[in-house]
Amino acid sequence: MIDENGYRPNVGIIVINGKGKLFWARRIGQDGWQFPQGGIDDDETPEEAVYRELYEEIGLQQEHVELLGQTRGWLKYRLPKRCIRTGQKPLCIGQKQKWFLLKLKVHDSEVKLDSVDHPEFDAWRWVDYWDPIGDVVYFKRSVYHNALCELSHIGLPPGKRRLPDRYRLSCRSR
Repeated sequence: MIDENGYRPNVGIIVINGKGKLFWARRIGQDGWQFPQGGIDDDETPEEAVYRELYEEIGLQQEHVELLGQTRGWLKYRLPKRCIRTGQKPLCIGQKQKWFLLKLKVHDSEVKLDSVDHPEFDAWRWVDYWDPIGDVVYFKRSVYHNALCELSHIGLPPGKRRLPDRYRLSCRSR
């Protein structure tokens, strides 16, 4: 499903553990690291897509996590021209995403990257809250920045919510 502007509706999933660290995964066969994410099917809500993608990408069930919050609206990114499949109709120029913050309620040994026949990731680790902004592929950076900023009031204690200076973009106001 591609909207009239060429964006594919998608969900982004940020899993946080009890120590305030975020789940960070490496795309299979690549050097790129990212949060789990995936498309929203025609017959499902964004929240339903979160739980489906959570299982498909990292093997966790809805009961393994607690939904802490989500971004207010869609956050968009455009694909670089080299990544756009020009022969595909309708043309997809990027993604519009709703981001969800989930707290892991079980031991991280429950994470299974091979819960489906065609896994998305081949490795994962826990990272500091703000680190993904600097580590994600450049064209997703502003979306990661805005999602983490918007959800920081839920995911971080008051003394840790300040965005480190090395990430120069400013947070959207609440």
